[in-house]
Amino acid sequence: MTGDDFGFSKGVNHAIARAHAEGILTSASLMVTGAASEEAVRLARAHPRLAVGLHLVVVSGSCALPPSEIPHLVDDAGRFSDDPVRAGLRYQFRGTARAELRREIREQLARFRRTGLTLSHVDGHLHMHAHPVLLDILAELAREFDIPAVRLPNDESRLMLAPGPGALRLVQSGIFALLRRSGGRKLRRHGVGYAERVYGLLATGRMTQEQLLRWIRGTDADLVEIYCHPALELEGEPLNGPPGSGPRELAALLSPRARSAVEEGGFTLASCRGFAPGRGPSLEAASPARAGAAP
Repeated sequence: MTGDDFGFSKGVNHAIARAHAEGILTSASLMVTGAASEEAVRLARAHPRLAVGLHLVVVSGSCALPPSEIPHLVDDAGRFSDDPVRAGLRYQFRGTARAELRREIREQLARFRRTGLTLSHVDGHLHMHAHPVLLDILAELAREFDIPAVRLPNDESRLMLAPGPGALRLVQSGIFALLRRSGGRKLRRHGVGYAERVYGLLATGRMTQEQLLRWIRGTDADLVEIYCHPALELEGEPLNGPPGSGPRELAALLSPRARSAVEEGGFTLASCRGFAPGRGPSLEAASPARAGAAP
């Protein structure tokens, strides 16, 4: 189980820490440019069993480099575009933007390294890391920064509760399925691991305890990541999801029913620290047939 947006706010940070200490969360994805990133690093050090990876931000967030060094990526305030489609097209077709993007990605990886935390995995805000240009860069930097695993979304609509996801979300899922095929080959060539199944895209902003249970009980995969966005809604802080969604996801992670479902399914709660290059986590499962990965 992975909590995204670690470092976004104090509310997110404390929800992730609690979900790890009291619930089934095993990993977090750190936004090194987030407003509360320093607190997130302190919390990670206080919870050494929490695996922490990089939540790469190249859309809807702040940059790591000075804005003057990457003028084709950010505005004067150092903010990336809030439009992932427009940003993706820019990264694909503008050579100047691609060169700046490589420097920015390197800087975010370097900033993570300077925290002293062990890098568990890399994923991205709004999944922009799965863009072919970005994935190329991550693959090229994998050896230098010891990237053990990268998230490749691979959801299943059959495991969604009714009412099902909208047409747009299903189209997005189809696009990510195509990106996964080429991305998987690329990562394997560079010795980078990825999970067999990754659940969360089709339920973004509306994950519940029942949805979590449906994923755990219904998957036919052995190496699974479920990612979510737990948060506390603190006065004066921005939200990283629809109102009420953060506390609802935190409650799901703390549910005794969720822990029981993990045990009954023969899964072992783990992280990308156990990933074997190119094939997913190599874990000692509770049952010989199952190994549950939570990068």
